[in-house]
Amino acid sequence: RTVTGNIPDMPRVTGVWVVPALHKLYASVTGHHHVAIVNLPSLVVRATPGPIGFPDGIAYAPESKRVFVSDESGGGELVIDGLTDSVIATIPLGGEAGNTKYDPGSGCILVAVQTTNEIVAIDPSTAAVVARFALAKGDHPHGMYIDSPSRLLFVANQGNATMEVIDLGTIQVTDMVKVGEDPDVLAYDSAWHRLYVATEGGGLWAYQVQGHRLAVEGVLDLPHA
Repeated sequence: RTVTGNIPDMPRVTGVWVVPALHKLYASVTGHHHVAIVNLPSLVVRATPGPIGFPDGIAYAPESKRVFVSDESGGGELVIDGLTDSVIATIPLGGEAGNTKYDPGSGCILVAVQTTNEIVAIDPSTAAVVARFALAKGDHPHGMYIDSPSRLLFVANQGNATMEVIDLGTIQVTDMVKVGEDPDVLAYDSAWHRLYVATEGGGLWAYQVQGHRLAVEGVLDLPHA
């Protein structure tokens, strides 16, 4: 429980992702409009690919060894070669992007496109959009979590403060419940089947995952979670 190192010049980092297979850490540095790639365990910054307007969510596709970074300013999905640290492409998504996740079941990268209320699927090997799934009731989707063994996608909608459960086999919404204002980051405890949602305006929400549905277990008063 001690600080083992400090990486300087990282203003307003919004997302971090560690890829143990590459011995690298990726950080979305919004203050510099780039992604910082950090060697592990030395904590030395090795590259800063960009530019990207507002880098946020980060995901790694192991088969193609590519890193995908969402741009909340609407500039498109940045694709980085995990081996060379170079930018491969910027994929137009048609709007502002929230979180980015890798789905082991389909092998695709899933991105929450806030402007169009869609979940966009990207083929990592071709760096191309292969599908778009409209959220009929969700407004401004941002945070996501994939429960791969159950083939479920949890989506937090900032526009109408709701949580959606999506069956990834059928791409059908199986449940929608209320959540605190401005939901952002999601985490899941698979042993307790408990989903946690941090909201910037309404505390930390905990849900019991019951099959394809959610039941509120409690809310912790954590301002600006």
